[in-house]
Amino acid sequence: MYSETEDLVRDLAENAEGVCRAYLSKGRREGSYWIVGDLQNNPGRSLFVRLTGPASGPGAAGKFTDGATGEHGDLLDIIRARTGITRFPDLLVEARAHLGRPQSVLLDATAPRKSKRSGGTPAAVRLFAASVPVAGTLAGTYLRSRGITQFGANGALRFHPKCWHREEGQTRSIPRPAMIAAVTDGAGALQGVHRTWLSPDGQAKAAVNPQRRAMGHLLGNAVRLTPQDDILVVGEGIETMLSLSEAIPGLPVWAALSSGHLGAVRLPEGLQRLYIAIDRDPAGCQAAERLSARASEVGVPVRVLEPGLGDFNDDLRASDKDALCRHLAGQIGPEDRHRLLG
Repeated sequence: MYSETEDLVRDLAENAEGVCRAYLSKGRREGSYWIVGDLQNNPGRSLFVRLTGPASGPGAAGKFTDGATGEHGDLLDIIRARTGITRFPDLLVEARAHLGRPQSVLLDATAPRKSKRSGGTPAAVRLFAASVPVAGTLAGTYLRSRGITQFGANGALRFHPKCWHREEGQTRSIPRPAMIAAVTDGAGALQGVHRTWLSPDGQAKAAVNPQRRAMGHLLGNAVRLTPQDDILVVGEGIETMLSLSEAIPGLPVWAALSSGHLGAVRLPEGLQRLYIAIDRDPAGCQAAERLSARASEVGVPVRVLEPGLGDFNDDLRASDKDALCRHLAGQIGPEDRHRLLG
């Protein structure tokens, strides 16, 4: 019978060196082994992790032995020891995050998950904490190449120079520069991160597959790019929503990251009006319909903002922010026209 745990252990073993570099960084590779002092990541030569070998049985890849203490186990045990995770489901979340796998999501349409200040996965929390502000980095270069000079007022975007990436169909992870976005809940707690890998010069996304990945608890949450107000503009992509801020700095904007998540965004209390910035594709339109219906159920008026091209970043790059502002002026409600003046 299929076991996701067995599958995760096998994938971790196939990428054993990447796991060791991430969790036992004070060790080094020697031949077919990663050698480090102990499970606490101290320097030394006591603990040996097998990097190559069969999937199971004697000499299997991903197994470790500590010659000093007699401890032994697999890579899940190493991740558990290094992160302090005690609950097995949380350990699987951490392993999926390292491998770049999507997280298992349980949909609960009636009761949203209770917010926790430390609700994000340990990997997401560590990655965001290890990242730096966008200004002066390749992430800033990338956004400027998309016509964006305003990087959001909430500090939701950051940059990491060596964020692990695993090519589709490959087992080895490679560190690459990436723009990191915080996915937060209504209480402001970090629930996940979104990664966009960048080219070495920052002028475009990296020529890899996939170019983007998210990890953590995404459903209902969003990348809150600017502070919340009594109105809100929600759309899919980070670049799309920053393009709206570029044209109309007075608009509070959130990025849901995908059409599926757009339809499930939890609306804040006290919201007076909702704008949904759609992408011109069937999935985006269907997501807007779902979110619009949910907003209408709680008495929040909705307006849909439509781009002239595929999305609002396409519009921004095809003309300029003044032209985009004029395009939006006909779609913004009269009660919010004053925001066009910034």
